[in-house]
Amino acid sequence: MTNKIKATERIEMMGTLAYHKYKRIIKCWLVLILTTVNLSLIAQEGTVVDGIIAVVGDKIILKSELENQIVSLKSQGIIIDNDTKCQIIEELLYQKLLIHHAEIDSVSVTDAQVDGEMNRRLNYFISQIGSEKKLEQYYKKPIQEIKDELREIVREQLIGQMMQSNITSGIKVTPKEVKEFFNSLPEDSIPMINSEIEVSQILINAKQGAAEKEIAKDRINTIRERIVKGEQFSTLAVLYSEDEGSAKKGGELGFLGRADLVPEFSTTAFKLKNTTTVSEIIESQFGFHIIQLIERRGQKMNCRHILIKIKDDEGEILKAKLLADSVYKLISTDTLTFGQLALKYSDDDKSKKSDGVMVNPQTGTSVFEIDQVDPQIYYIVENMKAGEISKPVPAESFDGKKGYRIIKLISKTEPHKASFETDYAKIQEAALTTKHNEATNVWVTSKLSSTYIKIEDEFKGCGFENNWINQ
Repeated sequence: MTNKIKATERIEMMGTLAYHKYKRIIKCWLVLILTTVNLSLIAQEGTVVDGIIAVVGDKIILKSELENQIVSLKSQGIIIDNDTKCQIIEELLYQKLLIHHAEIDSVSVTDAQVDGEMNRRLNYFISQIGSEKKLEQYYKKPIQEIKDELREIVREQLIGQMMQSNITSGIKVTPKEVKEFFNSLPEDSIPMINSEIEVSQILINAKQGAAEKEIAKDRINTIRERIVKGEQFSTLAVLYSEDEGSAKKGGELGFLGRADLVPEFSTTAFKLKNTTTVSEIIESQFGFHIIQLIERRGQKMNCRHILIKIKDDEGEILKAKLLADSVYKLISTDTLTFGQLALKYSDDDKSKKSDGVMVNPQTGTSVFEIDQVDPQIYYIVENMKAGEISKPVPAESFDGKKGYRIIKLISKTEPHKASFETDYAKIQEAALTTKHNEATNVWVTSKLSSTYIKIEDEFKGCGFENNWINQ
């Protein structure tokens, strides 16, 4: 196999071993996750003249879908040749086959599931890039447009994943099968495992200063009074709102469900009964808001808002630093463990109850590959050894909160060639994936004979793994 193919499979399996000799190497729902962070790259490539390149049942594959996958893989450094393009097409065919038969089998997902998954991914991207504003600048479009473009992609991915789970449910591997799987790998196919780390943190956010908070509240109260007296909400949103994504559209957010909004905002927004009312002032993690209803459609609503942020209080940032310094001193002198100190002092609600151990949002585990680590944390742990604890360092969250964090490096592995003894979990996952692939191939073969499939002539020369053409 070529280095190009191995690189693609490393992306697919996120560091597992299941990339050795199977052609199904580009799982569409994973590649499409990468696509969501490359919308601006697609725009830079120029406008695609769209057209239908294949039909599976009642589902179509557009040329733009293929181009989006190609752009996404290129952005990951993957060289795209005809073979790789054919593999992408086959995975698109496979995804459409899943979705087509999911509808026949009444497999579906709820709006809440779609919105929850979309927000989870967006929050991860925001945490990686630094802030929602930076994400919008990178995409060159407001957050709501990004959501609108992601929603149906995410829905199809979730349906495909659910259908795939139905196909492979109940399949397991025994330790004996894992050993046999590893022993069957050619020596030159055993991969290198990337460096991985586990970290704990104590995060201490600066509190919002009372004076700055009062200034922000006075500002938005003045704006609200001007609207109540007759000035246009949308005009004042353009002039004063500090939500840059919506301000240029008169504060309009577009149609959203409750799960798309922070709780404080959602509760107030969905209580609005008419389009002339201006909400009372509400406070969220982003600052102070006022809201005006535009239109309601079932469980979704379109509204506009004005946001005034609470400015940083340098005095409170200094207090956070002093508290972090004090906690750091306690680590070496107190009888409390790092985890107990995290539970007592940390403002990171996600990790404080588990000894401060941070969870990788991509995998749901505590293990991070180096390229999955928040850059702020990477530069702290880069030269640390397992068990070491950093001094307090500045921290900033995706919603702009500033403070200080203390990092403990729990474990760190160096890049190494996979071995049965040290990487059993990854080998087990790869062996299980192989059995899943075999079951999937059986399912695909059984469905091809009863499903209408049409592929444009230019792709009929592809050496597909399954018999897509002669149907």
